[in-house]
Amino acid sequence: MEDNAQARWYVAHTYSGYENKVKQNIEKVVENRRLQDMIQEVRIPLEKTEETEVPAEEEGRKRKKEDNKLFPSYVLIKMVMTDDTWYIVRNTRGVTGFVGPGSKPVPLTDKEVAALGVDFVKVSEASVGFRVGDTIAVTGGPFNGWLGSVTSINMDDQTADIVVSMFGRETPATIAISQLKKLED
Repeated sequence: MEDNAQARWYVAHTYSGYENKVKQNIEKVVENRRLQDMIQEVRIPLEKTEETEVPAEEEGRKRKKEDNKLFPSYVLIKMVMTDDTWYIVRNTRGVTGFVGPGSKPVPLTDKEVAALGVDFVKVSEASVGFRVGDTIAVTGGPFNGWLGSVTSINMDDQTADIVVSMFGRETPATIAISQLKKLED
């Protein structure tokens, strides 16, 4: 077995809509062949969003929570790159290839992994850098570039609830902590 320190994050491209199936298939092969040390994690980067619906017949508002794929048609895989692991992933139904020049997969750098703001990137409470009530700038996702105010912070989910002003209305959103930056006073 290889050393765990050699496991890196790679990006596999999939057919549109096959992300979940690819994840399940890879995990099943890893389990069946006992390759947990070689292919350690398979993730689909998700962003939790919350929309408010106002039905015409009803007075009450309904909140609808969704997990949206940050990068449709891509799956992140933490693995030790060998001929065998490359073959397993590359030949999984729905995978079109790895991200990288030609057929050579290129691992993500630690900085790139941290910038993704995916749920596997743990942010400690000390490194959040903002508190409830602070004005923040959104640095990624569908609200990229918007300013908002923090209403709550959830360290377990690594998310913060914010309110942004859109089209003259206050709009609540749940954003990954790593995609938020406090505005300097």
